[in-house]
Amino acid sequence: MRQLSVGNSLLARPGFVEYFVAVMRIVHGFTAALPGLLLLLWLSDEPGLTQSYSAVLLFFGVLTVMMFQALGVYSEEIFSNLLRFRMMFFAWSAAFCLLLFMHQALAMFSFMEWRYLTLWFVASLVAFGGERLFLLALFRYWMRSGQFLQSAVILGGTENGVRLAEFISRNGDIRSGLIGFIDDRIGRMPDTLADLPLLGNSGDLERLIRKERVTQVLVALPWSAENRIGQIVLELRKLPVNVLLVPDMLAFRHARNRITEVGGLPMFNVSERPLDGWSPLIKRIEDLLLATLALLPALPVMLLVALAIKLDSPGPVLFRQKRYGYNNRLIEVFKFRSMYCHQSDANAERQTTRDDDRITPVGRFIRKTSLDELPQLFNVLLGSMSMVGPRPHATATKAAGILFEDAVKEYTARHRVKPGITGWAQVNGFRGETNTLEKIEKRVEYDLQYIENWSVWFDLYVLFRTIPAVLLTREAY
Repeated sequence: MRQLSVGNSLLARPGFVEYFVAVMRIVHGFTAALPGLLLLLWLSDEPGLTQSYSAVLLFFGVLTVMMFQALGVYSEEIFSNLLRFRMMFFAWSAAFCLLLFMHQALAMFSFMEWRYLTLWFVASLVAFGGERLFLLALFRYWMRSGQFLQSAVILGGTENGVRLAEFISRNGDIRSGLIGFIDDRIGRMPDTLADLPLLGNSGDLERLIRKERVTQVLVALPWSAENRIGQIVLELRKLPVNVLLVPDMLAFRHARNRITEVGGLPMFNVSERPLDGWSPLIKRIEDLLLATLALLPALPVMLLVALAIKLDSPGPVLFRQKRYGYNNRLIEVFKFRSMYCHQSDANAERQTTRDDDRITPVGRFIRKTSLDELPQLFNVLLGSMSMVGPRPHATATKAAGILFEDAVKEYTARHRVKPGITGWAQVNGFRGETNTLEKIEKRVEYDLQYIENWSVWFDLYVLFRTIPAVLLTREAY
């Protein structure tokens, strides 16, 4: 972790956040109205009309900012490292619906055709995205120069405090910049912890706060030291500083940053059902639409592949294999046959390797190009698979001679969602033979990342990356 000098930060001065958010509101209002103003100047030849509609555009900019405020655009997350494109899309769409109401019900902007309104929506949306990217670049620049909204210290050179420092090093943003540790055990502590200096004891901390060099204290003492924590909090409440109690970082890591209230009591959520609420229905509709659209161009290709297989070697065109699906249930997965019939391996007890003598000449081509997976579009339509998800594995598949479920403890957690034709692990290069434990471990890691972060946008992104991943891979054979 890069060490920060103990000093006053321009960003930590009182009022900076309020001024910054106020500027962002002005920028967003201007961004919402500017394309409309340019279209007005281009399409209208009447000066009076331009003047009157300019006032309406100003009003629309204010309404947009109010809508953004109501939907949380200006929450604390504006300073996070998140792209927030999805939030901005929905917030701008909601605001633009007000303009459409003005256009249809109140006959305002009646001189604008729908194509111009669409251009307005897209132009502002792109501008909002560009502004967010600029902000993220600005935040990174400030962080590199040691400027943060809060100058923070960790009170307690404990194991939990070290875990916290390492966590912030990996995931921190401009909201908090660690400058060091505070601990009363000065003589028994090293000079640095987690690459951060030991700044002194509680007395030194008070002086740093009085000089406004520390604006945030993260108390990382053991939760068993209840009396000690109470004393520290009581003393720190007398000073102009933000005080936060650090949770058990081990539990926090398992909770994956999610907190749920039960009876008003915050609790760590260490596991939850994926695709809850409306998500299963949304994903099913997505699968049906995408599979149907994919079948239209795929059917002629599938007919040619089927003919090539028939001409290449005797046997059926399709190969059906039992694999694990949703909730660890066995499903029958369709593939184009790529092996000689008398050498087929229904349970995949022997993984396919380079120059495998069981593979037919046509089979080698369709496996390399993943054309053998096209019949799984019918699995998607039938509901046993999704377009995107963890790839289904045969029942006896092994990594380095060990069954997948024995090789990785979290392996069966992949089956909390339907398997997919393509997946997050595959587009990141983890497809084909799993001849080492590391390969299956990384594959499971990416699959669990997908499950935890699923969204329609994520699915579309994976699909977008699938074609280049297939064309550039050297792992499929």
